[in-house]
Amino acid sequence: MADPTAAGADATGIEQAFDGLRVVELAQWVFVPVAGALLADWGADVVHVEPPTGDPYRGLMTQGIGSDAGGVNVSMALANRGKRSIALDVRTERGQEVLHRMLASADVFLTNLRPGALERLGLGTEELTARYPRLVYARGHGYGARGPDADQAGYDSSAFFARGGLAHILTPPGLEYPIGQRGAMGDRNGAMALAFGIATALLRRERTGSGGVVDVSLLATAMWTLSSDVLAALSGTTPQPNPGRGPTPNPLVGTYRTADGRHVQLVFLEADRYWSPFCKLIGRPELIEDPRFADIHARRENSAACVALLDEEFARRTLTEWVELLRGLDAPWAPVQSVPELLDDPQVAANDYIGTVEDGDRTYRMPNVPVQFDGRPAELRRGPEHGEHTEAVLLELGYGWDDIAALQSARAIP
Repeated sequence: MADPTAAGADATGIEQAFDGLRVVELAQWVFVPVAGALLADWGADVVHVEPPTGDPYRGLMTQGIGSDAGGVNVSMALANRGKRSIALDVRTERGQEVLHRMLASADVFLTNLRPGALERLGLGTEELTARYPRLVYARGHGYGARGPDADQAGYDSSAFFARGGLAHILTPPGLEYPIGQRGAMGDRNGAMALAFGIATALLRRERTGSGGVVDVSLLATAMWTLSSDVLAALSGTTPQPNPGRGPTPNPLVGTYRTADGRHVQLVFLEADRYWSPFCKLIGRPELIEDPRFADIHARRENSAACVALLDEEFARRTLTEWVELLRGLDAPWAPVQSVPELLDDPQVAANDYIGTVEDGDRTYRMPNVPVQFDGRPAELRRGPEHGEHTEAVLLELGYGWDDIAALQSARAIP
C-alpha cells in the first residue's frame, strides 16, 4: 500500500498544482508549518525537519492546549497534514550534511528559525542562495528580517495581536484588559501570505531560472489585516476601538437582535438601493416616504430613531423567521452563527470547506485549505508521527543502512 502521506496525484489520478515540488521545512509551531501544509495539500512533497525531541507544538496537548479527536492531535495535524517527518539534529556536523543533501534537490527551503540562528548554522540567505541558486528560500518572522527586533522571538499573540494593533482596536472601551486572541489567527493568516509568496517566487523562477528570498512577518500580516485602520492613521486620524452598538452613520449596517435572543447582521452599504424593498419586505411600506428616513442623509441625521425602529421590528420575529424572510431580499445579510452551527451550514457542506482525513481505521475532520482548483477541494492527508519517515528519506538521499547507523552514532538522528 502506498504511503498515505506521499505527495503526487490525488485519489482521482489528477495531477495536482504542486506535484513534483520538493520542500524542506525547518520550522516549528504553527505559522510556517501551516504554509508547508498548504503546499502539501496541493501535492508538494514537504519534509518536516524536526529536532530529535520533536516539534514542541506536539507537546501542547499535554498542557490541555489544542484539540483532540479520538487520540489524534488534530491541532498538530492541521499544521502538518500531508507531510513527511524526519528527526534530525541540524546542530551536528552530520545533521548538517543530511540537510544539505536534502537542499541540493529541493525547490523550497521553508523556515521560521530566527536570522541569527540561521547564520550561526550556516543557513543564512546569502550562503544558501549562492550555493543553491534555484532554491526559493522562504522565511516566516515575528517582526521582519531587518531592524532592532529581527531576532526577537514572536508568536501570533505577541507579534500579530498585541504589537500589531489588533488587541487595542478590537477591545471595547471600558475593559480593564485587552480581549484575548483566538488560537493562531495570525499564524494561519500569515501562512496564507507565505504560501502565496512561495507560489509567486516559483512562477518567477520559471521565467528567470533563479530562486530568491521570500519574507513574511506576523507584524506585517497584522498591518495588512488592519489596512482600513492603518489608512486612517496615515491620513492623520487616530482609529478608535469600536464603542459597541449605538447610533451609526448607516443604520442598515449593523447587528439586530431577534425575538429569541439571536442576531442578524445587515450590511446594506448601498442603503438607498435597499431601503425601499426592505421596508416592503417587513410590511412597513409607509417608512419609505417617512422624511426622517427618506434617503441616506436623512437616516444618518436620524440614526438613533432609525436604529430604535429596526430594533422593534427585529424583536417581532425569531431568527428562523428572519432567515426565511430575508431570503426574499437580494441583499447582503447573514445570521450570526456559533462555530458548531457553522459546521452544519449547508454552504460549508456544499463547498467541502470541511475535509475528512483517513488515518488507518480512524477518520477525523478539519478545515480545508480555502483555495480550490477546478471546482475541487484539496484531498487532505494525515500528518506524520515524529520522525516517521527518517529512514525512508535518508534512503532516498542515497544513504545505506550502515550510513544510517553511523548517523545514529553521531547523534544526528535519534
